[in-house]
Amino acid sequence: MSQTLARQLAEYTVQLRFDDLPAPVVHEAKRRFIDSLGTAVGALPAEAYAIARRCALRVQGERSVGLIGGGRSSVEWATFVNGLLIRYLDFNDTYLSLEPAHPSDNLGAVLAVGELAGATGRELITAAVLAYEIQCRLCDAASLRKHGFDHVFYGALSSTAAACKLLRLDAERTTHALGLAGVCNVALRQTRAGELSMWKGCAFANAARNGVFAALLAAEGMTGPAPIFEGELGIMKLITGPFTLAPLGGGDRPFMINRTYIKFWPAEYHSQSAIDAALQLRPLIDDLRDITAIDIHTFDAAVDIIGKDPEKWRPRTRETADHSLPYCTAAALADGDVTLATFEERRFTDPELLALTAKVRVHRDAALSARYPNGIPNRLTITLRDGRQLVREVEFPRGHAHNPMSDAEVEQKFRRLVEPRCGPERASRMLTQLWGMEAAQTTDLMRLFAEA
Repeated sequence: MSQTLARQLAEYTVQLRFDDLPAPVVHEAKRRFIDSLGTAVGALPAEAYAIARRCALRVQGERSVGLIGGGRSSVEWATFVNGLLIRYLDFNDTYLSLEPAHPSDNLGAVLAVGELAGATGRELITAAVLAYEIQCRLCDAASLRKHGFDHVFYGALSSTAAACKLLRLDAERTTHALGLAGVCNVALRQTRAGELSMWKGCAFANAARNGVFAALLAAEGMTGPAPIFEGELGIMKLITGPFTLAPLGGGDRPFMINRTYIKFWPAEYHSQSAIDAALQLRPLIDDLRDITAIDIHTFDAAVDIIGKDPEKWRPRTRETADHSLPYCTAAALADGDVTLATFEERRFTDPELLALTAKVRVHRDAALSARYPNGIPNRLTITLRDGRQLVREVEFPRGHAHNPMSDAEVEQKFRRLVEPRCGPERASRMLTQLWGMEAAQTTDLMRLFAEA
């Protein structure tokens, strides 16, 4: 019998070394830690974080680890709380393929298990690159969304691999951990349907927490179901259908982390190019009251995820608003930017903004769908009272892999999120530590962010 996919992933996990990573990959990993920890600090006022933190503080392990924002808990709860913070603002990075994903969600597990294991910064970077590699390759191989399952299922597997790497497990135990994580963590897509709840920002954190749990069990000798992918009741049979995973990064093969995208605006990624187009057209409109229609021609994934539910035109939650193509586009036109304030209740319930949102019509466009996921093409047509039409199409918004943000822009985003809470001096210390994290220890990094 040929080697199972889980075993292939386990052997890759064991064999990958920091010295295997090209300098641009290491640099990109640092950018992702900076971006993700910035979004985490920005999310500290969120009610969902307060709820999770209260629960986490009730649990203390034999070896507790730190929570961003202060306090300590078990490694599983720390994974959940820190992962929730990274994800909650919908401002962390993205990868688009057969299955969309937010691969920096894995960093909640990387940071928590890294502290538990006494990992070096080099080990954190290696585990992060590994998690990105596995999750993104799975996203390339088979869709979960089209079968009604949520992308966080792949995250349970990638987080498990990262945890096993940091715990220094061998290939046998890593294979068992992947079996344990794979059999227990199938997640329903209802998380992202209709009116969205707090759980939208928590679902991957939960999958990662369960991935860490699987790794801890396997470390103690627990065995897991196999073959988890190819078995008669395994992943390929019941969830995805058969697939072949592309060769993983290393040697002459590129690593996936450099193909993922940092967000320029705090909104679901498929809306980024529509926001960009709206901001380009806005200076051409003297009075927003002259707008009679806003037509967005877009690709299938954008319609299905953020552009078809009636709730997207009248959001009642923050989570629905930042996953609404009509609302995000209208807000960009109304305000000249999309910021965290765009998704405060007072803004997404504003009657004038909702009236503008009501003028938005979303259209599927087969030609645009054919260009996805290489690009995310949105074409915006604004019709004015005098009959004029303003048209702008954007395919690669700022932050996309084909239009990447500079290091200075990544730092600027970090400061915008962190300085209101921590001040410029501490934000600078954080950045210095993160840019030099290969020489740091996990505990040093977490100590800085526990004080946020």
